[in-house]
Amino acid sequence: MKIEQFPDPYLSVPWAELGTRVLSSGNQVAITLGYPAQGMRDSLATELGKFLGTDNVELDLQFQPPAGRGFNRVKHIVAVASCKGGVGKSTPAVNLALALDAEGARIGLLEADIYGPSQGMMLGVPEGQRPEGKDGAYFVPIKAHGIQAMSMSFLVTEDTPMVWRGPMVSGALQQMLNQTLWDDLDYLIVDMPPGTGDIQLTLSQKVPVSGAVIVTTPQDIALLDAKKGIEMFRKVDIPVLGVIENMSGFRCPNCGAENAVFGSGGGVRIAAEMGVPVLAELPLAIEIREQADGGTPTVVQDPEGDIANIYRDAARHLAARIWRLAAQPDTDIPEIHMADD
Repeated sequence: MKIEQFPDPYLSVPWAELGTRVLSSGNQVAITLGYPAQGMRDSLATELGKFLGTDNVELDLQFQPPAGRGFNRVKHIVAVASCKGGVGKSTPAVNLALALDAEGARIGLLEADIYGPSQGMMLGVPEGQRPEGKDGAYFVPIKAHGIQAMSMSFLVTEDTPMVWRGPMVSGALQQMLNQTLWDDLDYLIVDMPPGTGDIQLTLSQKVPVSGAVIVTTPQDIALLDAKKGIEMFRKVDIPVLGVIENMSGFRCPNCGAENAVFGSGGGVRIAAEMGVPVLAELPLAIEIREQADGGTPTVVQDPEGDIANIYRDAARHLAARIWRLAAQPDTDIPEIHMADD
């Protein structure tokens, strides 16, 4: 059986249909995927061995991002969003960025939450550290844990409230996007503020976004807003790459008993209803909060741990979805009908 017919682990589509570059000689196989996947090299080699009926596949796994919809030196822009505050969106956003970096991509993280920026603390950027300026018109992004980052928290003090009207907020977002000297990014993760207001409209109208990830919790009221978020992105022709269910369950560290504090299965239900995949179900775990508050998020603090592996799996999955959309543009993109309501 030809290796080109191997179904991609995330897309269930033969690699031949995705334009995967494959070279093989005996048990030596070289593959170039359209998403970063260093974390699954060993498991993929095992599965390929089973598919080919051979043992000890020596796998050379490479990554080549698909042609992007981005701008300047950014290939793909991914919005991580929630339409309800309090679902813990920023923690998955920063961990997804770090997970994509760990998988082998060049990553930037832009915090679009102008009113309540927190990525500076999560990335361990010291208070008072400012991005360098260049030519009097540009920012050089701050490097943190291997990724490039820009946030309003780098430009103001922790005690400075942003008492701005909508047009000022939209202007600040455009300035950070267009006047930051991003350095050859495969993916720019944009940590969105909650809601469906000025920032969301500015991003969808001014920036070619490759896809969005919706973060929710299992509780019914959060799911209502998650559905609104999916519909919002579809109305502005931005593909929804999947849903992340945050705080999906709590396991007692002492007795091991599990408790669905915010309910259970909500993310799966809303994803099935809206026709998008579930990228991850993340537990309600104190270490996730402690690690983010301490400036070393889970993917960095415990890179081989179970939770970090959940993030890395989700990162590979969302990037694979972008690859499929680039390889098969008509796949999974809904027909858009704009209305005046």
